[in-house]
Amino acid sequence: MNAALTLPSSLYQRSRPAHDAELATIAWLALLSDEDQALVRPEIRLVTAEPGDLICRLGKAPTYWFGLVEGLLKMSNDASHGTMVTFAGLPPGAWFGEGTLLKREPYRYNVEALRQSAVAGLPIEAFHDLLGRSIAFNRFVLNQLNERLGQFILARETDRLNDPDSRVARNLAALFHPVLYPGVGQLLRITQQELAYLVGLSRQRVNEALRSLQAAQLIQIEYGGLRVLNLEGLRRYPARPAAD
Repeated sequence: MNAALTLPSSLYQRSRPAHDAELATIAWLALLSDEDQALVRPEIRLVTAEPGDLICRLGKAPTYWFGLVEGLLKMSNDASHGTMVTFAGLPPGAWFGEGTLLKREPYRYNVEALRQSAVAGLPIEAFHDLLGRSIAFNRFVLNQLNERLGQFILARETDRLNDPDSRVARNLAALFHPVLYPGVGQLLRITQQELAYLVGLSRQRVNEALRSLQAAQLIQIEYGGLRVLNLEGLRRYPARPAAD
C-alpha cells in the first residue's frame, strides 16, 4: 500500500515517523507484547495539525486510527447540514474512531484541531492486524468502546440541561475521563475560548461558570489551564439535596 494514500495529502506531507518520547505517551502500546510492539512502532506516524485542520472528515473513508499526543481536538457534526453539535472534546491521550475503523464505514463526524496539535496515526490495516492477534489490544479497544458509549449517553443528557454552570461542569468532567483520556491527569491546558467552542456557550458565560465551580471548590483556575479538585463533584453538579 502506498503510504501517501493513507492520509489526506496536506497532512501526509507534514507527517513523519513518531519519536520514542511520543510513542511513550501511547497507553495501549505499552500493553502489547514485545513482538507486537516491534511490528507496530514503525507503523505509527505523527503530524502537526494546525488550527482548523480536519483530522477526520464526514463522509470520508477511514485510513488511520488516530490519537492525540498534544493539543486539543473537537469532534462535531458538519455545520453546513444544520446546527453545529459538538459530540466530544478530545484532549491529550485520546484515541478515537475505532468504531468507524471496525465497520470500515465513512466517518459520520468531523474531527478538527482547535489549536496546534500533535496527532499520531496507526494505519487501518495495522489496527485490524492487532485485533486479529493481540488479546490485550482487543481488551483495550473493547474498553474504549464501552467507556465512549457511556460518555455519549452523558453528553446527550448534558445537552438537555438549561443551567450553563451544569453544562460547563459536565463537559469539563468528560474532558478529565481517566480511561479515555489518560494523558490529561488533573491539569488540562485549555483556554476559556476553547472551552466555549466545546460547550456551545459564549466565552463570557463560560468564565462565569468557571468562577462558580471554583467557588464550589470543584476546580482551580490556573494560568493557561484548569485543575480538577473534585471530579465526582463535577460529574454530579449541581449537587442534589439529600432526601428527607
